Amino acid sequence: MTSIKGVIVDMIAASYETSVAAIEWTLSELMRHPKVMESLRQEIDKVVGTNRMVEESDLPKLTYLDMVVKETLRLHPLAPLLVPRESVEDIVIDGYYIPKKTRVFINTWAIGRDPTIWSDNVEDFFPERFDGSDIDFRGHDFQFLPFGSGRRACPGMQLGLMTIRLVVAQLVHCFNWRLPDWILPGDLDMTEKFGLAVRRTKHLVASPTYHLVDST
Repeated sequence: MTSIKGVIVDMIAASYETSVAAIEWTLSELMRHPKVMESLRQEIDKVVGTNRMVEESDLPKLTYLDMVVKETLRLHPLAPLLVPRESVEDIVIDGYYIPKKTRVFINTWAIGRDPTIWSDNVEDFFPERFDGSDIDFRGHDFQFLPFGSGRRACPGMQLGLMTIRLVVAQLVHCFNWRLPDWILPGDLDMTEKFGLAVRRTKHLVASPTYHLVDST
């Protein structure tokens, strides 16, 4: 029973921490890039309208939202070092000799910012880089591993993605967001703080005003 309680606590803590971090990073990048925010709002308004809130059934139709979330997780992977592996035999990979029993850490943060993979604008938030791409979240494409790959991939990937997409879509759809008067979009502090998940060093501060039509 103690072990079951421990596993449940780990699952709740991990899902809460990572989902909150992903939502905050996504909204932060949207605040830094008003044109992307507006493009996303236009897509949601077109698909959903302005007389109701976004629902889970709407998410498969929001392709630009999917690109925005992918780009956020490329730049801000929630687990920058994936679950460690141990080599079962001596092996040479890409010219590097890895002895048997070596503990290997995959740096997905560095992979997501590798210019040989993502081109010279690798540091830019540019969701359109995923337009027409078949790169997905499942870890089949090793240049993009926000949830890991194989048997050690995150078991909560589908639930986490649904939560992130739905909350971000509702926040963008329901409200117009504005930074404090003394902060310009390009000056927003995006410093990272390491923890169970990589969070912002400073919390995002923004003011919402209602966007939806009041159907009452």
